[in-house]
Amino acid sequence: MTKAFLSPAEITETTINNGIDKANRSFLSLLMLSILAGIYIGFGAHAYFTITQAAGSLNAGIAKFLGGAVFPIGLLLVAVAGGELFTGNCLMTMSLMDRKISAAGLLRNWIIVYIGNFIGSIILAKALVFSNAYAPGSLIADTAFSVATSKISQSAPQILVKGILANMLVCLAVWLACGAQDIGSKVVAIWFPVMTFVMVGFEHSIANMFFLPVAKFAGLEITWSQIWFNNIIPSTIGNIIGGGIIIPIMYYLAYRKPKANITAKTAKLNSLMKKQSA
Repeated sequence: MTKAFLSPAEITETTINNGIDKANRSFLSLLMLSILAGIYIGFGAHAYFTITQAAGSLNAGIAKFLGGAVFPIGLLLVAVAGGELFTGNCLMTMSLMDRKISAAGLLRNWIIVYIGNFIGSIILAKALVFSNAYAPGSLIADTAFSVATSKISQSAPQILVKGILANMLVCLAVWLACGAQDIGSKVVAIWFPVMTFVMVGFEHSIANMFFLPVAKFAGLEITWSQIWFNNIIPSTIGNIIGGGIIIPIMYYLAYRKPKANITAKTAKLNSLMKKQSA
């Protein structure tokens, strides 16, 4: 009988194996899948703008709840349809800790995927603005302007901390999805952690690659320097800390390292017993 959900130790093993596969993907595969992932996350971000501008007359908490409820479609598409997302791939550090991939392999994946995610986000942002989805003076354009202005007006340390917390939740969503053995379970596993980080206003670097450029393309007077240095760079660093250091190290030490130590001790004990019996 197939298990409905993997144990945390089994998820650790699966995550390590996934990291090996990601490190060995071809350049073309990584680029195509990362562009798609950027577009998918952009779909979720656009849905967020659409629902929050429509719910603007409601209580602010309700608007945030509704926006958070639709945003996870992006990560769901990445996980189920297939995609390479930089923030999720931060978990590859677990494969590095297990010495299954090299630092060069890790960085190669991250760089290609990060660039691909940006390309995908820009493609969707340009397409939506061109299609007049963010028409000047429209409520959705004003909503995008408000969100973008808020994101570039915070201090770098604030964005950094929010980036850490955001990718802890995103990587936990990916972690849970790895443990789910059917699509229904994956939907639930992804939806609530991602919904939470969006509702509370944490900072996701790849989502911000859509949130900020689409506002700029729609007419908000912000510079690329503000977009990158005021938000995307500090949120990226925070995402790496939260999803590439905190989550994988904690779970690796909890579920993988003890197992390795037990295996080594068992092998040593067996070796001593063989010598004594010889």
